[in-house]
Amino acid sequence: MVLWWIGNVILLVVVLPVVIYLLNRVLAAAERIRGATDDIAAGGVALVGKLEGVPDGLAETDKTIEEVKVGAVRYADSVARLLG
Repeated sequence: MVLWWIGNVILLVVVLPVVIYLLNRVLAAAERIRGATDDIAAGGVALVGKLEGVPDGLAETDKTIEEVKVGAVRYADSVARLLG
């Protein structure tokens, strides 16, 4: 019975403070992660507002690429006729 009480005292004096210390570190890390995710979410929401014109810009880019392609094919045909 005496050994049982000694084990309980060791548990309360040594093991319990270590467990509390480690739990505190884990909870602090979780709070830092939560803060970082909140910042990321806020940045993502702000970014969505900046991307509204992207589809129009891509459509303009596609149109420009088609125009350049037509000119490049004509130029390549002309060069092929001159060299061939």
